Amino acid sequence: MPRPRNFVPSQVDGATAGADNAEAEQELSSLAKRPQPLGACRKRPAFGDMTNAHKSLKKQGKKEVAKKASEITTLPQVTESDGHVVKKSLSKAASEEAPPNSDQFAKKGPIQNKEEEMDHSLTSVDQVASALNPTCSETMEVMPVDNNGQPGEPYTNCEYALDIFMYMREREERYLLPDYMKDQPDITTDMRAILVDWMVEVQENFELNHETLYLAVKLLDHFLAKETTMRDRLQLIGSTAILVAAKFEERCKPCVDDFLYICDDAYDRKALLCTEKSILIALKYDINIPIAYRFLRQYAKCAQVNMETLTLARFICELTLQDYDFVQESASQLASACLFLALRMKELGGWGPTLERYSGYKDKELYPLVKKLNFMLTYKHDERLNTVHSKYSHRVFFEVAKIPPIDMRKLEEALQS
Repeated sequence: MPRPRNFVPSQVDGATAGADNAEAEQELSSLAKRPQPLGACRKRPAFGDMTNAHKSLKKQGKKEVAKKASEITTLPQVTESDGHVVKKSLSKAASEEAPPNSDQFAKKGPIQNKEEEMDHSLTSVDQVASALNPTCSETMEVMPVDNNGQPGEPYTNCEYALDIFMYMREREERYLLPDYMKDQPDITTDMRAILVDWMVEVQENFELNHETLYLAVKLLDHFLAKETTMRDRLQLIGSTAILVAAKFEERCKPCVDDFLYICDDAYDRKALLCTEKSILIALKYDINIPIAYRFLRQYAKCAQVNMETLTLARFICELTLQDYDFVQESASQLASACLFLALRMKELGGWGPTLERYSGYKDKELYPLVKKLNFMLTYKHDERLNTVHSKYSHRVFFEVAKIPPIDMRKLEEALQS
């Protein structure tokens, strides 16, 4: 049996790693419990027990595990004494690409040939905007997408971002989802919402990128659109979707044992690897699916919104992952509507000509989706699925979940004016 992770031979009482003690080490390894993954992610057994995990654990006599699971249902509240935790969380939030007018760019040194880079970016953006919306004026000023790309991240590099943006706009037409739930005899939209809520918790506790979460949900939906699934395999599919997305997006992904652990060993390694193969075959190994998160980030850079407004738009966009009513929306239009609503909630105006030209969507095209998003914020908050609200209620995310939604009548009047 392979040694568990973080196993150190010196931990054996008086034993070494020599061949004479091989039997003792093997016996110790068989008794050792698999270490809990980073972030102490809550273990949940079979999908049918996901909402009453504590009761099922108590029935099995695992009182200590149930107590631990109840303590990490939501994100931990960080105190001032946990200075290292606050510093880590803030540094992670600051690593997100802030808009061009952020104060952090003022501290950077001069960029060589800055004027040449700016002119090149403007020309490229003009071409993109003209292709998306050729009816707009060619003399309209458009801001560059990104002149401060992060090293090693081509999505934010000014030399590649625009080409990738155009490529994703073309690809998203191939990945529009149908209403697949009517063809699933054993699962419902509520089961999907519970699963996505759990996937958000896994992403947060494993400290995965937000792109990994969005891609994992897309992989889940596209697989369910092609394959009929029973409810007892739904959590297995969700876990495997995160694993596949992590391999695509992360530099350091969790291992297979971590995913088996968070499922409370309800599935074995062979089942997870077979499910991974099934997902890849069903999607024909083409998993570079356009996600709303990347479109939203580019639109925010174009509009020069601050980080708090962008985080509010991300909160709205992440809530749509749980709501099946938004599955059929295109990624770029959903990102546009989320940013539009965030601008209205922060009283920063509407969908300006720059955003209209860059995104290719006019404000009137977004009105139905904006009202649908505001209805979700106002009336569709389920206390059982509180992971996203708890996540964005933290001060690292500017507590944007506490911002009240716009009154539906006022929003209707504002859109009509």
